[in-house]
Amino acid sequence: MTESQKRKQLFKYKALATGLFLLMACIFITTTVLQKQYTSHWIGYIHAFSEAAMVGALADWFAVTALFHYPMGIKIPHTNLIENSKQKIGDNLGNFVVENFASAENIRPYIEKIKVTGFLSEWLLKKKNQEILVKEIAVLLKNAISQFQDPDIISFIAGKIKEAGENLKINHILSNGIFYLLEKGEQQTIITFMSSKIKNYILENDELIRDKVHQNSYSLVPKFVDNKIANKITTGLASFFEDIENNPDHKVRNEISDSIYQFANEIKTSDRWENELGKIKASILNEDKLNDYATDIWHSLKKTLMSELDNDHSALKQYAQKNIRQFAEDLNKNESQQNKIDQWIRFNAYRLILKNTGKVSELISTTVGNWEGKELSRKLEVEVGKDLQFIRINGTIVGGLVGLIIYTLAAFI
Repeated sequence: MTESQKRKQLFKYKALATGLFLLMACIFITTTVLQKQYTSHWIGYIHAFSEAAMVGALADWFAVTALFHYPMGIKIPHTNLIENSKQKIGDNLGNFVVENFASAENIRPYIEKIKVTGFLSEWLLKKKNQEILVKEIAVLLKNAISQFQDPDIISFIAGKIKEAGENLKINHILSNGIFYLLEKGEQQTIITFMSSKIKNYILENDELIRDKVHQNSYSLVPKFVDNKIANKITTGLASFFEDIENNPDHKVRNEISDSIYQFANEIKTSDRWENELGKIKASILNEDKLNDYATDIWHSLKKTLMSELDNDHSALKQYAQKNIRQFAEDLNKNESQQNKIDQWIRFNAYRLILKNTGKVSELISTTVGNWEGKELSRKLEVEVGKDLQFIRINGTIVGGLVGLIIYTLAAFI
């Protein structure tokens, strides 16, 4: 029922109670006049009834009105009780709710019935509900992302990059990377590849070697001799690199591996390399570049996230829905896990409620205390005023009956 409807009901029953009082007043006036003209005994009885009924009606009107207003605007002590005692009402109401509704004995039976996981798993197993949950999460994330201040996020990212970069020793990272490749034998693959390429290059460019031999030979040396020398050089070099390519234990391979190891060790321990690589790191981590990096990272990430969250069939949403479904299936099958989670929820709910009963009382007391006195009176009168009008009606009738009884007894004495 709306407040407007409640107000109409209140007005209706106020009018009924007031109308009954006016009826008694009219009867009283009429019987007063009739008593002067007639001597019938029944007039006295009606007169006594109406007189006492008016007294009862006025007394109960005063009592009901005094709860919410000053009767006739006169500031009589102990009237307008709701407005003048709102803080006390709030305190008492808060204590009443806590003592009768939030006590350990009252809440324990309800807490023990809590079984969230069964309902949750069944609910989440339905595809429609999974989609609803994913959409709601997406809306929350979009709202959160849209409220982020770009400069603050960029500054945060730049700060984290700088913090991480300053703690990095580039020479150690580089040397450890080389040591790792050596440990895995990756240099052998490179040596094999390079040996094959060099061998093939030599064989494919034998004319170039022949021309070089001719250019550096004496004019008295016959050309066929130069060609023979060139062929020997070509086949010798090709054979040398072929041996390196095919022999994993070749001396050259070992020498190259040793040189790489020494180079990696020098990078790690040498002050020169540490300084040189430190300069490179410093040039990368200067403030302008960091802001550029952070801006690119954030704008790219933000654009990607917003696009994924807007698309109902995005990989991100499908991944989220898949994990929700998997979680629901696992939870639904695992009764032991359900019991553990429900027990945890019951324990913490029980503890949380008992821990905050004082705050519940304080909340009710503060809320009622902060209400405007007149507004509180108005609210309560609208809610219970209709029923209180029956006190006025009953007071009128009961008062009349009591007056009639007293008049009757007096007549027989």
